[in-house]
Amino acid sequence: MASASFGKREREKEKREKAAAKREQRANRVPTEQAEDPEGLERFRVLSESFASGAIDRETYVAERRVIYASLGMDDAFGETP
Repeated sequence: MASASFGKREREKEKREKAAAKREQRANRVPTEQAEDPEGLERFRVLSESFASGAIDRETYVAERRVIYASLGMDDAFGETP
């Protein structure tokens, strides 16, 4: 019986921790109106199309994407290194 209670407490603790992490992520997001820079978004579109067509390599894509994200006030969500 005690192990069932312990397991339940652990599951509830994990749920609370997960919810807290999600709240923190939401709090750290850049508001949409700040991220909507038409010029930056266009640069990202062109960059993505260039990468998809094979015109640029992955290293160049990741490096340029970081520059664009920084100009938009965003973190690089992928966390890749060039």
